[in-house]
Amino acid sequence: MARTTTRTLLFPTTFPAPIVPAADSVPALRWGIIAPGGIAATFAAAVQAHTHQQLVAVASRSLDRAQDFANTWGIAKAYGDYAELLANPDIDAVYIAAQQHVHLDLALQAIAAGKHILVEKPFAMNGAEAREIVAAARAAGTLAMEAMWTRYLPQTSVISQLIADGVLGDIQLVTADHGQNMPDGHRVRSLESGGGALLDLGIYPIAFASQILGTPTAIHNVGSLIETGVDGQSLLTFSYASRAQAQLNTTLLARTPITASIAGTDALLQVGGAFFTPSSMTLSQPGFNGESIHWADESGIVAHRGLSYQATALAGYVAAGLTESPVHSLDETVAILDTIDSARWQLGYRFESEK
Repeated sequence: MARTTTRTLLFPTTFPAPIVPAADSVPALRWGIIAPGGIAATFAAAVQAHTHQQLVAVASRSLDRAQDFANTWGIAKAYGDYAELLANPDIDAVYIAAQQHVHLDLALQAIAAGKHILVEKPFAMNGAEAREIVAAARAAGTLAMEAMWTRYLPQTSVISQLIADGVLGDIQLVTADHGQNMPDGHRVRSLESGGGALLDLGIYPIAFASQILGTPTAIHNVGSLIETGVDGQSLLTFSYASRAQAQLNTTLLARTPITASIAGTDALLQVGGAFFTPSSMTLSQPGFNGESIHWADESGIVAHRGLSYQATALAGYVAAGLTESPVHSLDETVAILDTIDSARWQLGYRFESEK
């Protein structure tokens, strides 16, 4: 959230050390994976390389596909039906890696089976579906968490500490972008899958702004739809009660720098691309030629191997008796989807249930 600073701080000479739980500091949960596609393989690689978590089962609508995935990653159980995996009493947590148009149904099934869930982003198709999942999880007392993996990276801990310490002063502007050139036929271009730039790519810049400034009081979107009916690109301006603003952009039509920044009265923080992966940061004094200091992630966990942090975090939350993430709450998850809903609707992109 934006912070009002009433004292003058010396410009720091170093960054604070990141605070992230060690992989061996939390109990190992027994995980099942639902929908063994590309992101599931990336998750499996990250978990096996950098955590103590156990992948014990995988389910697909195709038993052959599930078995191939199990063979690749050394997973003991393969199921050709999601319900069979959910009925296994030896599974503690489920990673739902399916496309977002089935997140609601799969999440509700997993919650009903008493499983903790990590749901790939976006958590649901819209705010209404997200509320349904949240209500079910809270009623059941199981942990539900969106796989917004950026929140669990070392650099995010550093950013949070800088803001809490007032190093940036009063935050005035947050910027972030995420654009990729997605080919014809890609699921992100699919109306039936609930695709579009905002839900699949723009959720990262929007979540970054949410982390820093909270929920906007006004949302303005200038963008366009593509021939399939989903949003192709958006230029977003958010306003906040603090009078700060966020300027965000997303597109599925071209590669963009994928960087982010936080501009405060006392310092500017710039996050290198891709800002939502393990990256680097530069903190600069407010003057045009002011001093700068630099930080780089030296964990050795690079690119999408950073998905490992969220698995460790979830296991720690379960061990602590929590039912949601303290750094990315369910209420914030819903609020971000509400924001995306508003931005989509301004372009005329609505799902059938929203018309």
